Amino acid sequence: MPDGATTEFPALIVTIDGPAGAGKTTVSRILARRMGYRYVDTGALYRAVALAALEEGIGAEDDEALALLCGRVKLDLVFSIEGSRLLLDGRDITDHIRTRQVTAMASAVSARGPVRQFLLSLQRRLGAEKRVVLEGRDMGTVVFPGADVKFFLEASLAERARRRHAEMDPADRPSIEALTGEIERRDRNDSSRELAPLRPAPDAVHLDATDLSPDEVVSRMLNHIRDNQCSGTFGTGSSDAQ
Repeated sequence: MPDGATTEFPALIVTIDGPAGAGKTTVSRILARRMGYRYVDTGALYRAVALAALEEGIGAEDDEALALLCGRVKLDLVFSIEGSRLLLDGRDITDHIRTRQVTAMASAVSARGPVRQFLLSLQRRLGAEKRVVLEGRDMGTVVFPGADVKFFLEASLAERARRRHAEMDPADRPSIEALTGEIERRDRNDSSRELAPLRPAPDAVHLDATDLSPDEVVSRMLNHIRDNQCSGTFGTGSSDAQ
């Protein structure tokens, strides 16, 4: 059982999917902390591969080189009560994977078969013991289609761009207009790609976070989980959470 875990909730796999900038990271961290669960940012794993590829000069469409890269790198998530740290071959890269260059590369390599296969196995291992909240884009559709609870978090494009702009390092952030265009293109690419496109699972609970604070979103998630716990209907999902 993770540090800080409580006995209020049974051992569950909770997935939170959604587009870039919807607030998944903040919400997932809060939800995991309140449930006493581990939190796994699967997007960070793709960023780790992207960083490794950039450092070795590997192109985003070079599947052969990406396959060899994935066969030799070692990714580790170190969990603690303060959160998690991501290690690449023993090197802590947690604070080095949020640049625009890594973001763009991660979006590109996430559509490549060798990368997805490599991380699919890793993600499933991370969720094998349950008591985990996994954030991503295909957690409830591809990685854990049998997850106990699935959420799909959305927000308007304008709000997502505003939030992402506020989070970025002022020295590395574009104009709000340029960032809006980047997010819109990423939405289009993520939703239209052939391999594991971004889409809600049929049984996912949809939440629009445009006008909600992270705490309000988490409260609705916890209410849904508790309601399902009481009724014994984990995994049935619904179209909305109030």
